[in-house]
Amino acid sequence: MQDVTDAAFWKLMHRYGGADVYWTEYFRVHAVSRPEKWILESIEQNSTGKPVIAQMIGNDIPSLVRTAKELQQLPVAAIDLNLGCPAPIVYKKCAGGGLLREPQRIDSILGALRDAVSIKFTVKTRVGFNSVEEFDMLLPIFAKHLIDLLTVHARTVAQMYRLPVHYDLIRHASEAMKCPVCANGHVYSADQALEVLNQTKARGLMIGRGVIRSPWLFDQIRQRLRGEAVTYPRGRDVVEYVHALWESQASFDAPEKIQVERMKKFMNYLGEGVGLDGSFLHQIRRAETKEKFFNICQEFLDHDEQARLEPQILIAGKSSQM
Repeated sequence: MQDVTDAAFWKLMHRYGGADVYWTEYFRVHAVSRPEKWILESIEQNSTGKPVIAQMIGNDIPSLVRTAKELQQLPVAAIDLNLGCPAPIVYKKCAGGGLLREPQRIDSILGALRDAVSIKFTVKTRVGFNSVEEFDMLLPIFAKHLIDLLTVHARTVAQMYRLPVHYDLIRHASEAMKCPVCANGHVYSADQALEVLNQTKARGLMIGRGVIRSPWLFDQIRQRLRGEAVTYPRGRDVVEYVHALWESQASFDAPEKIQVERMKKFMNYLGEGVGLDGSFLHQIRRAETKEKFFNICQEFLDHDEQARLEPQILIAGKSSQM
C-alpha cells in the first residue's frame, strides 16, 4: 500500500502476529528515476524477520530492467511488477493498472524482466481495466513468462475498490497458471478468508486495507486454518493499537494538525468496523488536535466488549456484517 507499508508499519503489524511476507511500497520507475531512499530504508530496516518483496511500477523497459537489477542487490526475496494500481494519476501514465489496456506492452515488459531477474519474479494484477472479460487475454501472457507468483486483485481498474469482487476469476487463474496464485481483494475476516481460499483455490492471501482496520486479522486467519476458535480484541485493545499506530506514523517535526490528518487516512479503514451509524468516522474526520482525536477514540472504544472490526452495511435500517 503506497504511503503505508514502510518498515515502521511492518514492525507494528509484526507485534500483532504479522504477515508471512511483506511487499514494499512501489518504486516509481522511469527514465531518470532512482530507487526512493525511504523505500530502500524500509528494506534495510526490516526488523520482522520475514521476507520482503520489492515492488516496481512503470512502463519503460530499460528503466525497469535497470531498477530490477539494482534492487536484486538488496536483501529482498523477489521483484514484483505492479499491474494493479487503480489511481488515476498512475493509470493515466500507462503504469500500474493502466498497462492492462496494452497486453502486448505487458508481454514485452514481462519478457525483459524475466530475463533480468535472477531471483523470484512476481506480478500483481487486476482482472482487467474496464471489463472482467479482459482477463482471458492477460492470463496467457502471465503464463508465457514463467513468473513465480501471480497475485490477483479480483476487481477491474475501473471498479477501484467497489464491490463485487470476482473471486471466480482468481479460481480461473489458479487452475490456469503453473505458478502459485495469491488472492487479493476485500478480505475482512477469518471466516471469510477461508471462504475465499476455498472458493479460489489460491495458495495464499494478500491483505492490505483489512489489516489496517484490524492487525489481529493475520493471526485470526491462522487460528481458523488450525481449526481453533477465533479470538477478538476488546475495545481497549483497539485504543492501544491506535496509540501504537500514531507512534509508528509520527513525524515529530510536522504540525500536530498534519499528524492528525495522516491518522485519519488509517481511521477511514478502522472506522468501517466501529459502530453502525457512522458516528465514529463522522467525528474523527472533524478532529483537528491529537487530544480531540484520542478523546473520540476513548468515547467509542474504551470498553471491554469484543471488537470484531468487520465492515458493516445498512440494509433496510438493519445492520449486517459484510
